Amino acid sequence: MHVVVPKPLRTFGRHALAALAVLALAGLAARPAAAEELAKNLFGAKKLPAVAAPQSIGFYSKGCFAGGVAIPLNGPKWEVMRPSRNRRWGHPTMIALIERLSRDAAADGWPGLLVGDISQPRGGPMLTGHASHQIGLDADIWLTPMPDRKLSLEQRENMSATLLVDEKTHLVKDELWVPAHMRLLKRAASYAEVERILVNPGIKKKLCDTVKGDRAWLRKVRPFWGHDYHFHIRIGCQPGSPNCKAQENTAPGDGCDQSLAWWFTEEPWRPNKNPDRPKARDVMTMA
Repeated sequence: MHVVVPKPLRTFGRHALAALAVLALAGLAARPAAAEELAKNLFGAKKLPAVAAPQSIGFYSKGCFAGGVAIPLNGPKWEVMRPSRNRRWGHPTMIALIERLSRDAAADGWPGLLVGDISQPRGGPMLTGHASHQIGLDADIWLTPMPDRKLSLEQRENMSATLLVDEKTHLVKDELWVPAHMRLLKRAASYAEVERILVNPGIKKKLCDTVKGDRAWLRKVRPFWGHDYHFHIRIGCQPGSPNCKAQENTAPGDGCDQSLAWWFTEEPWRPNKNPDRPKARDVMTMA
């Protein structure tokens, strides 16, 4: 099939819409009647992926993907949380990595994974929540171990995750932190596909203060706001995705330096100077 690719749709982003043929397969190509419709509404309405070769388009926080697959709601060593959100879709490489992590982590002593949000069926901006998770290469894993019983759907919708960080001191609650948390994060960082693991600054500091021996893997573990009840796995652009925009490499070293110390000053936690400014997902259109 020959597809004429028009001038890129500026608002949604040059990289995200470089492959309009994929969007056509996704059923999201721009239409005159819907030119100003919010992208989050269009992507959020899709219940199934685009049937095409796996391809991530754009950047982690501005893009979409085709050929996605869903992780099953239940696995031998994982359970999907908040299933009603329909955010258990990802690039096949991401889904395979989560399943692999569930097996390897179990061998390391972690009972099983509670899988949070991955992506919508076709990625794109979400109606609520994340700025990223748009191209099928991000996934959230709870820092709460899978219980020794199968959770009901109601429990998966309502069960609270364990908050590991004190919101006032920004330090890990020592009574909740166990060595298995470190092993889980180290295992996730060990995979070549993984470029970043985002955690709360307090969790990064706990790792910096306690990890002995090999510390090279700490380079992948990056502090960021939130991420105090889950960690965020990000893998790199995959083969077959020429319009996927890579993220810059992490800085050399273990990250246990002044860049981490900054998080324990007042500056990162000051009130937003413009709290009423709309989020990108609330203004991003397909035209």
